[in-house]
Amino acid sequence: MRTSFLSSLAFTLLLGIAGVVNAAPAATAKADPVALASSPAAATTNPGKLNLNTADAQAIQHQLSGIGEAKAQAIVAYREANGPFSSVDELLEVKGIGKSLLDKNRDKLDIN
Repeated sequence: MRTSFLSSLAFTLLLGIAGVVNAAPAATAKADPVALASSPAAATTNPGKLNLNTADAQAIQHQLSGIGEAKAQAIVAYREANGPFSSVDELLEVKGIGKSLLDKNRDKLDIN
């Protein structure tokens, strides 16, 4: 009887440790780009594309290549000052956004 109790106790402890080890990666995981894309601020009508007219600076920064915090905020500021983007090419009007940066991200962008 004592042996089965110790076996049960050891088994329970091992299961508990396995649960903690398996839970750790989820607790330390970075922001999931897919989850960010499904947020209301980054709402898209084209799945997988970022809507320039609804995305917040954080979504812009995380989903576009070569766009840091300052450029993402500049995009949002431009939109707030000039109204919604009428085309993806209008991004060229934002300070710090050049043709090569736009071309690198063009397939990820939408305005609808």
